Amino acid sequence: MIGTSASNEKFIELLSGLFARTGSGAGSRPYRDDAVTMAEHMLQTAALAERAGAPPHLVAAALLHDVGHFGTDFPENDRDGRHAAMLGARTDRRHEEAGARLLAPFFAPEVTEPVRLHVAAKRYLCAVEPGFLELLPPQTAHTLDLQGGPMPPDEVAAFEATVGAEDAVKLRRWDEGAIVPGLATPDFAHYRRLIEDLLKG
Repeated sequence: MIGTSASNEKFIELLSGLFARTGSGAGSRPYRDDAVTMAEHMLQTAALAERAGAPPHLVAAALLHDVGHFGTDFPENDRDGRHAAMLGARTDRRHEEAGARLLAPFFAPEVTEPVRLHVAAKRYLCAVEPGFLELLPPQTAHTLDLQGGPMPPDEVAAFEATVGAEDAVKLRRWDEGAIVPGLATPDFAHYRRLIEDLLKG
C-alpha cells in the first residue's frame, strides 16, 4: 500500500494504477458477483456525486471511498467473482478506517471524514429510513451485521452531531446506487486534476 512519505506525484500514479480496469490490476477485482469491478463501482459513485453537483472534496471522497478494501478484503490475486473474501468474513475488517488512514497524509478531513464515516452512514440510514435495509445487496447486508447493524437511538443522535456526517450520508446513497453492470463513466483521468487540486502541499 501507499506509505505516508510517498510524494504526491507517486500517490497519483498509484491511484491511477488502482483504477486500471483490465488485466490483473487491483481495480479489476470484483465488487459484486463479477458484474461490477471495484474500479467501476468507485467511478460510478464519483459520477453520481458529480452529476448531483457535489463539491470537489465530496466527489473525491466518492471516488476514493472504498480504497481501504484493497488492504483489508482482497487477498493477493483474488479473482473470485462470488466475492468470497467479503461474504466469508466473520469480523469487520473496517475498510473505511483503513481507507481514511491511507488518504489522511494527502487530503484534508473534508475528504477523509466522509470516507471514514460511510459505513456508519449505512448503519444510520438503516435505522432512520424505512425500506433502506431491505434494498441492500447480500454482501452489504452481511457486512452490516458485522458492523453492528442498524444504529440504536443513542448512536443515531451521536452520528447526526458528527462533523462530516451529512456528507457521509450523501456518499452512502451514491455508493448504494453505483452497482450498474456495463455503465459508462468517466475514467480516473477525468478526476485527476480535481484530485491534484485537493492534495496537501
